[in-house]
Amino acid sequence: MTQYIIRRILYAFPILLGVNILTFVLFFVVNSPDDMARLQLGQKHVTQQAIDNWKHQHGYDLPLLWDGHASAEEKLTHTIFFQKSAGLFVFNFGVSDSGRNIGADIQERALPSLVLALPTLAIGLVVNICLALMMVLFRSSYLEQAGMVLCVLLMSVSSLFYIIGGQFFAGKLLKLVPISGYDDGFAAFKFLVLPIAIGVFSGIGSGVRWYRTLFLEEVGKDYVRTARAKGLTETAALFRHVLPNAMIPILTGVVVVLPSLFMGSLIMESFFSIPGLGSYTIDAINSQDFAIVRAMVFLGSVLYVLGLLLTDISYTLVDPRVRLS
Repeated sequence: MTQYIIRRILYAFPILLGVNILTFVLFFVVNSPDDMARLQLGQKHVTQQAIDNWKHQHGYDLPLLWDGHASAEEKLTHTIFFQKSAGLFVFNFGVSDSGRNIGADIQERALPSLVLALPTLAIGLVVNICLALMMVLFRSSYLEQAGMVLCVLLMSVSSLFYIIGGQFFAGKLLKLVPISGYDDGFAAFKFLVLPIAIGVFSGIGSGVRWYRTLFLEEVGKDYVRTARAKGLTETAALFRHVLPNAMIPILTGVVVVLPSLFMGSLIMESFFSIPGLGSYTIDAINSQDFAIVRAMVFLGSVLYVLGLLLTDISYTLVDPRVRLS
């Protein structure tokens, strides 16, 4: 397994390099360094001298990807891409275009993202699996049909509706929780109840349908019929046989989602004014802060690669027949 892990980590480097190049190209196709300077300076009639000074101070006065006038290796290293991207591979995120330490910002904003995302994932997983098992238990009945109709209806509604509706009813009309905001320590609980509840509720439709499909596929297999023939009840067969044997696809969905949990929810954090990594990324895109954008995209790519590796490793824990080589 050690060789497999090392090989997967080595495979990750060209992937991360490709993602970095693609992010760089897409960003500078839309924005030029002059546009970034004008936005950061915040002046309508900024002079070209001020623009040139800003570009020089922030290292955007170099060629983008290739310096044809330089010699030897400086053709590649004397560029914006190399100067801004080389440090990422040692997790040196550098300084944002506004002068803030990106690494410190990520450490500060990671916790609010996690305290919002982890309970949403855990509670949503338990709720979706329990509801899916209940629908499988009462399959081919009116209860299952009603549940499927309800799931389709929930899936058809935009997540923005749940957010705005939840803020209006729970925050403004009933005044049970604050509409938005955040606080440190246990005081943050009252600000997180509503977004966590909305996150769980908005994912019920797609989650229950997905897990129901997995469980129905297992229910029709021979080992389940054999368990029933030996006198095992339907409920016991579901929890002792169907659920464990459906763990591989469940783990695939859960572990791959973990990186996005760390990165935060872009929409949820923005609407509820939670100072996490999701709102941090949105603010950077709005201000055209390339240093933050490429740092967040790179971090997301690293976490996604690690998530896939953890998925493969987790297979060996739930199914002894799986071997990594």
